[in-house]
Amino acid sequence: MRTKVILVCEECLSRNYQTTKNPSKNNERLEFKKFCPSCNKYTIHKETK
Repeated sequence: MRTKVILVCEECLSRNYQTTKNPSKNNERLEFKKFCPSCNKYTIHKETK
């Protein structure tokens, strides 16, 4: 079953995006390079706990 995860910006720590992941396939935390509206640039977004 897929679970919801929230992605947080590494620079300003704002929670900008939501996505889902399959924990049985991927146990590590997700990490994407996405646009942050607060920083107004592309930054690394990581999965929160």
